[in-house]
Amino acid sequence: MIEKIQQVEDNWQKPWITIAANSKSSWQIRHIFSIFANFAFKIVRHNKMEPSIYSYSLCIALPLMLFFGFYFLLAPTPEKAIFNNYLRSRRIMGVAILLLAANYSVHFFFGIRFKNTDAAILMNLSTYFLCYWLFSSALTTLLDRFYITKCRLRTHICLWILFSILSGIVLLLLPKGGLQTTVMFALAAWLVIYGLFLTRRLLRAYHRVIRIFDDTRADDIGAYIKWLSIFTYWAVTFGVGCGLLTFLPDEYVYIWILSSVPFYIYLFLCYLNYLLFYEQVENAMEDGMTSEEEDLCDTTNREQAQRQDTPFFHAEIAKKIKGWIDADGYIRPGLTIKELSDVLHTNRTYLSGYIKTTYDMSFRDWIIGLRIEYAKRLLARYPRLTIADISEKSGFLSPSHFIRLFKENAGCTPVKWRKTEAE
Repeated sequence: MIEKIQQVEDNWQKPWITIAANSKSSWQIRHIFSIFANFAFKIVRHNKMEPSIYSYSLCIALPLMLFFGFYFLLAPTPEKAIFNNYLRSRRIMGVAILLLAANYSVHFFFGIRFKNTDAAILMNLSTYFLCYWLFSSALTTLLDRFYITKCRLRTHICLWILFSILSGIVLLLLPKGGLQTTVMFALAAWLVIYGLFLTRRLLRAYHRVIRIFDDTRADDIGAYIKWLSIFTYWAVTFGVGCGLLTFLPDEYVYIWILSSVPFYIYLFLCYLNYLLFYEQVENAMEDGMTSEEEDLCDTTNREQAQRQDTPFFHAEIAKKIKGWIDADGYIRPGLTIKELSDVLHTNRTYLSGYIKTTYDMSFRDWIIGLRIEYAKRLLARYPRLTIADISEKSGFLSPSHFIRLFKENAGCTPVKWRKTEAE
């Protein structure tokens, strides 16, 4: 069991394992990509394009993006209602990637960059603006299923149309000179601010979900969505970079194209790998989401706690928790605050408030601290027990997970701590 959990934990850290572990999927991906790539190289030779870094970089990027886009749109998911939100997110991402692939295709087949630079810049800026919204919506949807609304959709579509029209006027109608340059800088600033606004909203949703996991789950469920945070910061860097690279001299355009290859590969692998954990994450989010009544109750309790040093319910909860700790109830794997509140016959909101007020930490950090102390006692009393055995007995997901948390808590590995205690 431990080995199975360990494998799963390693998978989210290394998304490419999902493909590598499945030889059939790996072969299909290589086969389809080779078809796209060979087609692109044939186009280059047929049209007698100059064999430059620019043309060959498009031959690499375009097939990848076409494959990823169609895969996101058409690949099946488990036939469960809980995966509907994941499928919606993946399809939105597929549309975004295919839109960018269409942009690349215009560059590839028509060489618009070298025929009309202003038209190429206009197409790029308009595409990026819309893709900013699509990318952020796809990722935010994974964290908030109610994020996309008709009102929000209309607002962002209108902003995109307005931005595209203004960009067209500036680039195609205004004469070259200081005025055009000034307005272009203003539009570029608008694009950057818009991207940062979407990023801020996405990160707020991410940290909200992480806080929910930490306050309701003893296990590190947040690790399964860590890739969203990594990808968001990468996307910001990549998105702003693409906007800036649009204005590069022609001989450096290939940098803009090649920079997209690792970006989309990482995105594809993360989505593919996330399918393994999505159901667990979604269930944790549903369990952790409090109702409006609970939120109101929680707010009331916090206000009460601020008005008095010790809320009325703390004494009773403290007595119950002491008995539960003495019975080593915290070592049960997969423990949630709802389960603990049921065991203690108390309100979940009261219990959460007690933990935060008394220990000044989240539910997860509190449980981890108890488990670490329990593991220390096992390390000292039973020198023949292996680290894997102690990890399992203490309620941790895996030995690697236990070692990492133990080192963060105690400042050294369990093995080193045991040796120190023995001396």
